[in-house]
Amino acid sequence: MKFLRRQIPPQSPQVLRALSARSGWLVESPEVLRCGFGGPVAELALGPGFDATSLALREDFDVTGDPGPSGSGVVAFASLPFERHQSSALAIARFVITQTRTGEAWVTARSDSPSWEPLLDEVSLPTQEPQSIRSLTYLPTPEEYAHNVALAVEVLRRKELDKIVLARAVTGTVPEPIDPAALAQRLRSREPSCTIYSLPLPDGRRYVGASPELLARRTGATIQLHPLAGTIALPPNVAPDDYENWLLGSTKNLHEHGVLVHDLIERLSHAYEDLRADAFPSIVALRTVAHLGTWITGVHRGDGDAPDALEILGLLHPTAAVGGIPREPAARLIEQLEPHARGHYAGPVGWVDLDGDGEWWLGIRGVIVRDTSFEAWAGAGIVSESDPIAEREETRDKLASVLSSLLLDRV
Repeated sequence: MKFLRRQIPPQSPQVLRALSARSGWLVESPEVLRCGFGGPVAELALGPGFDATSLALREDFDVTGDPGPSGSGVVAFASLPFERHQSSALAIARFVITQTRTGEAWVTARSDSPSWEPLLDEVSLPTQEPQSIRSLTYLPTPEEYAHNVALAVEVLRRKELDKIVLARAVTGTVPEPIDPAALAQRLRSREPSCTIYSLPLPDGRRYVGASPELLARRTGATIQLHPLAGTIALPPNVAPDDYENWLLGSTKNLHEHGVLVHDLIERLSHAYEDLRADAFPSIVALRTVAHLGTWITGVHRGDGDAPDALEILGLLHPTAAVGGIPREPAARLIEQLEPHARGHYAGPVGWVDLDGDGEWWLGIRGVIVRDTSFEAWAGAGIVSESDPIAEREETRDKLASVLSSLLLDRV
């Protein structure tokens, strides 16, 4: 399949965001807006562990035209499931526009495609405001969630696990069909440091969110990660300094963050000889919460090619930021304590290109929507020092933050 890449004048970010958020693939970091539209022209099925034996993209696709940076040619997008053994697939769009914050832009299109400009001309910018709740269900209830945290703490205190992340969900309805473009636009305004995503799911729903957590960025022989763990709510209209300083000195949160960073370095050490992490975590402040974050960088200096972006997912996912340590026992306990499957919550969202470069974020802080229905999730990292009520309140604050872009009412 032949594709043509051309450098183009910068396009309206609002138009690109609205078009791809509604009916395409949107992955917009603070540095690069990357979107696919015009429908899929191919799919790449993934085996267990996100295995794409071929990264057959290299053999099946040919790109000519102007040179461009990583991720500006043929790009495959996906929201992948949390459970790594579920079937999944990557989608290749007819048109991909990659536009940097400084205004450089490229379009890559299947060679036999009509012009892409009319599709942008037809876009209506979003005007929908947040809506009132028509119905709302907690899965599990707040009381049941706190009880489940208490059960997990007992397991942790017996040293059977080092850490586990327990999540809970809300499902509900609103009066009018939800416009994903309006959600994406509000999230972009409210969380400027996050990566905004809007991606279709296999069941016809759409996952729209603002992820603060870079799971992995692969550029040639180099990999970057920015894991987050350890959280505090930031009250509105209050200077956050005292809260952030408390987080930096919290033994419980530093322990939760430290086991995550150590586990990631262990997993990557088999593929990357040169791994470096920040000596101390720093604060990642969002609109309503702050996290501890650490940058990890690795360089592949061995024989052969560095792992591609999908192979890296196989090494890392699920990280202890959304699963637990050790991975398999934590997964079994999550299955026992969470009342229904996570689906695409906490799975990777992002893209991979022909060279194996790619960027994947954790699919968190998002809302899964279809028509008037929605589903949202939030999780908390549980360690042996965790307090069940405090963890319940942490998930409440995260859910309220996520749903404030959709709902007038606080959940």
